[in-house]
Amino acid sequence: MNRFFTYQLNLFLLAVSFFTRLPVHQDVNYSSQKLHQAGRHFALIGWLLAAILSGFYLLVIPYIGIAPSICLLVILSLLLTGALHEDGLADTCDGFWGAHTQTGKLSIMKDSQIGTYGTCALITMLLTKTVLLYTLAVNGHLILGLFIAYPLSRGLALSHTQHLGYARTSAGYSKSQSLASAMQPTALLWLFISSSAALLWLPFTDALMIVLAGLSLRYVMKCWFKVHIGGYTGDCLGFAQQVQELLIYLLLLVSVHDDSVLSPLEAISL
Repeated sequence: MNRFFTYQLNLFLLAVSFFTRLPVHQDVNYSSQKLHQAGRHFALIGWLLAAILSGFYLLVIPYIGIAPSICLLVILSLLLTGALHEDGLADTCDGFWGAHTQTGKLSIMKDSQIGTYGTCALITMLLTKTVLLYTLAVNGHLILGLFIAYPLSRGLALSHTQHLGYARTSAGYSKSQSLASAMQPTALLWLFISSSAALLWLPFTDALMIVLAGLSLRYVMKCWFKVHIGGYTGDCLGFAQQVQELLIYLLLLVSVHDDSVLSPLEAISL
């Protein structure tokens, strides 16, 4: 049993090193196979980031107020992940709308330079996210939103590897190629549980609405990825995570007007 938890801890630390800029001890055992297995803990990275951002928000809000705290929170979130998912959003928009052929789209997505489509997507996404987080904060549900959206959006994004093939067939190295094969059923079950656990804070109907909407959006994006490039890349997963996160915030704003919805701090105080 101890060996099992040690192995899982190593996988979790691999996930931390891959999906964040948080420091990880250099003795972590790496291999491409282990990195693939570490994908099962992607949602736990969401929990970790949500905890850090929530602590930061609670620390600074008494001194500078809601709006500046949200702006700094968004900046901190970019620093914590190295804008990994935002980069995927921009590259996907540049590639899908900047070329007509699959080869051309993949080539643009590989380019480190950002184009007009990517710039517009980033500006729109960051502005919308800031406004949604501010509104959740005003309603007293920011922390709830972070703990639901961060894990669930990551779990839904990574689940695309189950039903889509990796779009790049060339021999060039890609950081996300280790995640390309489908997960085992037990790993997929753990990803689902760890992604959706925070939904227990919501009434059943609200939680069901978010799950069904997320799955519907996942299906639409799966078809969209397949039409454009015949599968997915790491950039597509970043795009999916960002869009799912925004959808969850929007749906939470619908839910927070219900008095039966409690924030985590309110639930603990009861």
